[in-house]
Amino acid sequence: MKKRIEDADFDTTGYSYTLSLISGKYKPVILYCLMEYEPVRFNQMQRYLKKIADKTLSQNLKELEADDLIVRTVYPQIPPKVEYRLSERGHSLVRVLDQLCDWGNENRR
Repeated sequence: MKKRIEDADFDTTGYSYTLSLISGKYKPVILYCLMEYEPVRFNQMQRYLKKIADKTLSQNLKELEADDLIVRTVYPQIPPKVEYRLSERGHSLVRVLDQLCDWGNENRR
């Protein structure tokens, strides 16, 4: 028996859940940056992303940390040193990010 679109609820799909965690202009790029270069400090991330405000980057990092996709490590020194890296859960997205990259390389026009 075929499913009916009227019975479907997109919000309950795994696809919807994944998008809720990584959607936005910067989250996928932050995850990709950490995948390639971890650990990364805040200023390094800002240079990688180029035109991003401190507040925007900080908010995105906090959201990714709250969703347990990245880990923030603070070193007790002066000046303060903070590094970001993918969490175990974040590393589980690497295959997905790699596939997005592969698709882009194969279909670039």
